Amino acid sequence: MRDTLYTNFSCTTIPYRRNCFFHGRKDEDFLHWRWKPEQCEIPRFSSKTFLSIVQGKTMAFVGDSLARNQMDSLLCLLSTEETPKEVYKDAEDRSMTWEFPKHNFTLMALWSQFLVSATETMFNGSATGSFDLHLDKVDRNWSEKLPFIDYAIFSDVQWFFRQHYLYEGSNLIGCILCQVPNMTDLGLNFAIKRAFQAAFKQINECKSCKNIFTVLRTFSPSHFENGTWNTGGGCNRTQPVKIEDVIGRDSNWELRKIQVEEIETATEKGEYLGNRFEILDITEIMGMRPDGHPGLYGGNTWMTGYSDCIHWCLPGPIDVWNELLLEMIKRQTYSLN
Repeated sequence: MRDTLYTNFSCTTIPYRRNCFFHGRKDEDFLHWRWKPEQCEIPRFSSKTFLSIVQGKTMAFVGDSLARNQMDSLLCLLSTEETPKEVYKDAEDRSMTWEFPKHNFTLMALWSQFLVSATETMFNGSATGSFDLHLDKVDRNWSEKLPFIDYAIFSDVQWFFRQHYLYEGSNLIGCILCQVPNMTDLGLNFAIKRAFQAAFKQINECKSCKNIFTVLRTFSPSHFENGTWNTGGGCNRTQPVKIEDVIGRDSNWELRKIQVEEIETATEKGEYLGNRFEILDITEIMGMRPDGHPGLYGGNTWMTGYSDCIHWCLPGPIDVWNELLLEMIKRQTYSLN
């Protein structure tokens, strides 16, 4: 066990809904548990080292609100060395850009809940929560910024767990999690596989890009117990669990496997182009941390009584993702020197 590098008081950029102590969480043990790999120790995060490596560079977290969750964690960790300056935020507080002027470092969160182009379907003028996903077209919200990015951290999956319609070449080819007459349910795994496939293909085919260091952050498990998010499920544990007690371990591992297969394929193609791909493999270690979610302490004013067992408190277990990320970029930097 060891102390956190920041608190919800020292880091002023923690989003309202990730500030669990502000919303009344009392237990603190979850802050001090750390994952320990076999036969080694993860070095304590050094904001000085991180900023010295990325000086003059741009790093983007591409994905859904969990990608933003990781960026917010990194923002807090780096603010112990230099106070960041917010230079852009969209109207929905999803995509944003921060700068660290002393280090000429730009940190971005690029909202893209599917990685591919998506349009929400409407019914009688109201949004349905279902989307038309164009599996052969990447989301321009991130792809147009690729030429300016040095480090890209990709993640996504959570938004696929609902009914969607799948297109290729403007043709409807099927759906996922649907029961529609005369339409093939191609399955969740098919859609996720094609989305990551399209994203990594875009990186390798980008002619105007630098040699991008691309990281895949694997699937982050949720921990709803006694129901789902909308049927009373919650996450009230205050201690980690053993690996054999992880709920949904097999399904978590299947989603991770799909992601890993696609980045391995991209790696083979990318090595001839100067692109490097790595895996930030957090699925198993986060499966053991049901104690790290906001739960009922997320300040969810628009859905009172619903537990957030998907995102992670700040500070909290998610900070280890950036400890691992630092080790990855250190290894990448030193291998080039």
